[in-house]
Amino acid sequence: MPKSINSTQPPLKFIRQSFNPFILQIFRWLLPIVLRFRTKPWLPAGIVHIEAENVETLAKLYHQFQAGKIRFLIAFRHPEVEDPLCMLYLLSYILPNVARQHGIKLQEPIHSYFLYDRGMTIWAGNWLGRLFSKVGGVPIRRGRRVDRQAIQTARELFCNGEMAIAVAPEGGNNGHSEIVSPLEPGVAQLGFWCVEDLQKAHRSETVVIVPIGIQYSYVEPPWSKLHGLLTKLEADSGLEPVEKPATPEIYYQRLCRLGEYLITEMEEFYRRFYHQDIPKTISMDESASPNEILIARLHRLMDKALQVPEAYFGVQAQGNFIDRCRRLEEAGWNYIYREDIADINVLPPFKRGLADWVASEADLKMQHMRIVESFVAVTANYIQEKPTAERFAETTLLMFDLLSRIQESTLPGRPRLGLRKALITVGEPISVTERWEKTQGDRSATRQAVNTLTKDLQTAMENLIQDN
Repeated sequence: MPKSINSTQPPLKFIRQSFNPFILQIFRWLLPIVLRFRTKPWLPAGIVHIEAENVETLAKLYHQFQAGKIRFLIAFRHPEVEDPLCMLYLLSYILPNVARQHGIKLQEPIHSYFLYDRGMTIWAGNWLGRLFSKVGGVPIRRGRRVDRQAIQTARELFCNGEMAIAVAPEGGNNGHSEIVSPLEPGVAQLGFWCVEDLQKAHRSETVVIVPIGIQYSYVEPPWSKLHGLLTKLEADSGLEPVEKPATPEIYYQRLCRLGEYLITEMEEFYRRFYHQDIPKTISMDESASPNEILIARLHRLMDKALQVPEAYFGVQAQGNFIDRCRRLEEAGWNYIYREDIADINVLPPFKRGLADWVASEADLKMQHMRIVESFVAVTANYIQEKPTAERFAETTLLMFDLLSRIQESTLPGRPRLGLRKALITVGEPISVTERWEKTQGDRSATRQAVNTLTKDLQTAMENLIQDN
């Protein structure tokens, strides 16, 4: 994450896709090293093995694509920041090997265009935008109601590009390998647009979407490092350390204690300093478990936290937490990256001072949204249902993010708890063309078909989650 923003910034310009096979090849050579080692806080690391299942299906799709029979979109899960690198490994190493084993001839480049969040270049640096441009990336601003340039570029590449296109329909990572966030309808809509564009061009390719799941697990359960991390979080919070053995049961009790303490402190923070009406108790059914009560308090707190920047930016509270976070992000960017100022360097000092004031205040207000953003997928029984080291680690790291955002002007790299492996599962392709033909060009029917496809894709991605 960048340091706190104290001055107005130039507009976030669209970064045009400019695919370069040579740059892609260099990145492919470096990929195993990048996956294994972390040289900067914001670089993912520690993945020593990537396994994939049902890759033959993907190889056949690429063969049909290169033969001019289909156009297809890869819809992949996005639980962690490592996902794009794992997908690149799948296409660069695993897919070509599987294709050769099954006698499926594929031509280079065996790659895909992809959409990425424009905000990534803010916290990582402009170099990332230049790199993504050269390896087929198209930036999109998630909070805009319509990012016309990004959508038009993606639509053109889907219909006419030399490669398939990949999109994470969750819109952002949620930190949970085994929970799929609500999907955004953009992927399904792109599919229907592609069919329409092909029909207008009198082309016969079939349009399909292939869901792909990604899960992570530790090579060895990192209980010792989890104990150390939780001890640090307890110390940072002012809680007394727990000397009991670090068993899963004790660890769960400590995690609940820390979670309840943090929620209580944050409730008082918003109650006292932001004048939010947060009762000391919460109305729940008598049969509600302590976990359910805690999650209800968390969701109430998240709602109140979002109301602070919503009131400042004049944004209405509509939709789920993810929807609200997206709108607030865009509202904040509009205050910081000023498209209404032709050249910030020629502003009179007085006006520049006002613009800097607005940008600084907007950045601070957005921190409320960032805190909420980390917890959008947290549920009451995630750990209890399956008390694995992976689920303990995911939840603990989310708490680490919370404390880090509050304590630091930058978000430090997450602690590395242990070496990990990734499992990529290729799902069965979903035909968009068949669904489009059933609508017969009726706009109302098409809108319903887009919603149905989004729900079916959500189900398909949830079904790709496997027991570790």
